[in-house]
Amino acid sequence: MPIVPRARTSHRCIRALKTAQGEHAAPPLYTTLNRRACSSVSTPRITTHYTIHSRDKDPRWEGIEMERFADEADVVIVGGGPAGLSAAIRLKQLANEHEKELRVCLVEKASQIGAHTLSGACLEPTALDELIPDWKERGAPLNTPVTEDVFSILTEKYRIPVPILPGLPMGNHGNYIVRLGNFVRWLGEQAEELGVELYPGYAAAEVLFHEDGSVKGIATNDVGIAKDGSPKDVFERGMELHAKVTMFGEGCHGHLAKQLYKQFNLRENCEPQTYAIGLKEVWAIDEKKWRPGRAEHSVGWPLNRLTYGGSFLYHLNEGEPLVALGFVVGLDYTNPYLSPFREFQRWKHHPFVAATLEGGSRIAYGARALNEGGSQSIPKLTFPGGLLIGCSPGFMNVPKIKGTHTAMKSGMLAAEAVFPKVTAEGLDSETAGLHAPEYAETLKKSWVWKELHAVRNIRPSFHNYFGLYGGMAYTGVFYWIFRGKEPWTLKHCGLDADQLKPAKECTPIEYPKPDGKLSFDLLSSVALSGTNHEGDQPAHLTLKSDSVPVQRNLAIYDGPEQRFCPAGVYEYVPLETGDGMRLQINAQNCVHCKTCDIKDPSQNINWVVPEGGGGPAYNGL
Repeated sequence: MPIVPRARTSHRCIRALKTAQGEHAAPPLYTTLNRRACSSVSTPRITTHYTIHSRDKDPRWEGIEMERFADEADVVIVGGGPAGLSAAIRLKQLANEHEKELRVCLVEKASQIGAHTLSGACLEPTALDELIPDWKERGAPLNTPVTEDVFSILTEKYRIPVPILPGLPMGNHGNYIVRLGNFVRWLGEQAEELGVELYPGYAAAEVLFHEDGSVKGIATNDVGIAKDGSPKDVFERGMELHAKVTMFGEGCHGHLAKQLYKQFNLRENCEPQTYAIGLKEVWAIDEKKWRPGRAEHSVGWPLNRLTYGGSFLYHLNEGEPLVALGFVVGLDYTNPYLSPFREFQRWKHHPFVAATLEGGSRIAYGARALNEGGSQSIPKLTFPGGLLIGCSPGFMNVPKIKGTHTAMKSGMLAAEAVFPKVTAEGLDSETAGLHAPEYAETLKKSWVWKELHAVRNIRPSFHNYFGLYGGMAYTGVFYWIFRGKEPWTLKHCGLDADQLKPAKECTPIEYPKPDGKLSFDLLSSVALSGTNHEGDQPAHLTLKSDSVPVQRNLAIYDGPEQRFCPAGVYEYVPLETGDGMRLQINAQNCVHCKTCDIKDPSQNINWVVPEGGGGPAYNGL
């Protein structure tokens, strides 16, 4: 099929969806918060989403037109992050080099490319150098080379400096402190210049399959559905995008990847993935305290030795005295009373941290889950019609606290593996969707796998009686001396959801009240994230059973979702009758971090995409 007519069809479908979305814009977040403070939802049913309650059995949907427009591309990419954009750029580079016509379409659920991107971030430029060697001349926003590394163990009042020995993964010589959202936006510009079709604001909601079981493509989400699950007058069906190969680069704990794991049994021969939640703020500080290029990391207080985590504080050099700071907590923690958000706020009061922040002002906030499983937790990467790239399968180097360079390289290798297949003439495949096992083979021969294999034991070494300090000792001895060549691979302790102890076995944590200067409350923090969702739509935080939260999570674990969510989405409130509690889901607040889907001890929460364009609006986080 010719390139131009297909593009026109796609643009026409996209315009139709955009018109429908524009007719029900969401109210400002502060309005939602104020309204919620004065009222409560009294509907007996919590979950109204069609993935739980089939529309086939709902009389309100009788006679509604359910046909979807369909369009075709050579390659469809889900997710406009570093991996997806690197794959798209590499595909078009190869097409130009070989003088081939190649249609590459990328869908991204955020309203703009980079709007949902959040990371520390200290960028190692290895993959960027390979992908776009002249990135400096092209104006890539890498403005802050690291000039100083500081590593500390914190006690409640003191700091113990730790030297960073040559060769340890925590060193950042040659790296750049960046605002990753800005970098991703720049990658998007490079992709568009090459002819990649980018469709921000359209969430991939469903995987499509051929009759033989191979992946056919994806369908974007429907729009114009009321909160009670009924169709609105402006209801519009999503569109289908079919491709020879579909790349899934949704980021950490992608909702489509979860389906693919089950469909193709991709996790059969790997360890369970383990995760952390990362919370981040950007501050404008006193210029006298500003040290552009300084990268600070710490472990220890306020976490105890048995809770994995740490912090970062990076001094940016972008024309004004800005610092990016954040706190990471491993989601394999055991105390249901722990609140990662409040631990972050408490950490800022440490004298070593407060000295930098005092007199400054907070200008941005966000949160995101991140993979910590390492090479032993990477699933099978390929299947007929598709493959997994980036943080979706999990290529983060945990001790480096970096995953952008490995995610980018995975996308590039995926592009190089599928390009000869999708451009071959006279395709003769056993499946309608092409299979590219060469991607996994080349990745395991690349520097990505070598790097991840070398550090594979550092994160699981934390699971010992001494916790943090035992893990640090293991890193200092085995990694520094043997460089990861020890002949064993340590295992993780299982799913993060299974690690919480019953509340009766744990001590509640008394957190200090925020002072409004260094520490802040949850809802004012969410307001800084720019989060917004169309208010009249079914909650995308779906429950497999509406009864489980009260009967199990509240009864056994004292409602941990109230504390592990960094956006105030989950609240237990009294029933209007006064004889019990119910769970209230404030879906408008969701920053798409995926923590609830990961940490829920009942595994009853299933995160699905809201209407495209909803969620946080991070400005360069």
